[in-house]
Amino acid sequence: MKKLLLASAATALCSGAAFADAHAEEIKIGIILGFTGPLESLTQQMAGGAEVAIAEVTESGALLGGAKVIGVRGDSTCIDAAAATSVAEQQITGDGVKAIMGADCSGVTGAILQNVALPNGIVMISPSATSPGLSTVEDNGLFFRTSPSDARQGVVMTEVLLEQGINEVAVTYTNNDYGKGLADAFQAAYEEAGGTVTINAAHEDGKADYSAEVGALASAGGQRLVVAGYVDQGGSGIVRASLDSGAFDTFHFPDGMISAALQENFGSEIDGSSGQHPGTDSEGAKMFVDIVGDAFDATSPFAPESYDAAALIMLAMQAAGSSDSADFKNEVMNVANAPGEKIYPGELAKALGILADGGEIDYVGATAVELIGPGESAGNYRQIEVKDGVISTVSYRYDNT
Repeated sequence: MKKLLLASAATALCSGAAFADAHAEEIKIGIILGFTGPLESLTQQMAGGAEVAIAEVTESGALLGGAKVIGVRGDSTCIDAAAATSVAEQQITGDGVKAIMGADCSGVTGAILQNVALPNGIVMISPSATSPGLSTVEDNGLFFRTSPSDARQGVVMTEVLLEQGINEVAVTYTNNDYGKGLADAFQAAYEEAGGTVTINAAHEDGKADYSAEVGALASAGGQRLVVAGYVDQGGSGIVRASLDSGAFDTFHFPDGMISAALQENFGSEIDGSSGQHPGTDSEGAKMFVDIVGDAFDATSPFAPESYDAAALIMLAMQAAGSSDSADFKNEVMNVANAPGEKIYPGELAKALGILADGGEIDYVGATAVELIGPGESAGNYRQIEVKDGVISTVSYRYDNT
């Protein structure tokens, strides 16, 4: 009889576990990035960062009673707003995603937010859309970003250049929300600090010949050319035309230009050039590198921010006890900031347990996350230089506000 009771109990337990597994929620999160287009050399690593966080949470079995999280990739193209909104619409109404990790470029991010996410009430956390205009966009509390606004990047660029004795520059920018927003923010900060911008001119992506644009930049002159463009598009075209014509031989590169592709395209031809992109040398950054291992380059721009964006979505769901954006949108800022136990990469299961027990967390993550104001990163940057054909770190700059 005792063996029969034990067998019956075991059967009941197994049946209960099977029932729980069968009824555990399946949560889909959109990963909308420019897998084709001017940032394609960055986006595989960015998607990889988000998917590492998703796998970590799913393997823990600790989200909302054992939910399985699935990342659904979609191509924003970075530059085609209509294509990006169509992808987001399909993900939300067709695939049933509960939130979006993305998008990447500012213009398509704004288009998805206004045309798809807002009408459907879906949370978006972008790892890389940096236009200052997104700080004031109407979002009903649905939009966040783990990268800082380019209003901050403009100040950092100013500091880097002036510290190097570069007091006069020409500026070219990709003709979209990102490029114009960054160029204007930089010019305002640089001129306020005493620098001179000789020309601030747009360029179009996708052209075969940039000699006319470079001719105008060369005529205006400057100690260095600031290229606020995309490394896989017109930005590199401007650099190549500048080098070939002798117009400029050193450059300053903001975040959209910094990737392995820049080094591969130009090598030692751009020695002496400088730049910056969001990044830290924090404890969390090192832990993220260890977690990723050889799977992809964990130091690639915006890969750590993508891990953090996906993590914040899932942690906010746990804090709210729901995967519905209407329920968890108000928890994003709470889990990202103090008070609470600090949480680093590889500790998402621990964080989920704390939240399930009613505790508080302070998500530090891979990028020392601190969300301010309208739900954007305060702004930490890696300063780089090109030396002997290699992009190397000069220092890290932290926001102290």
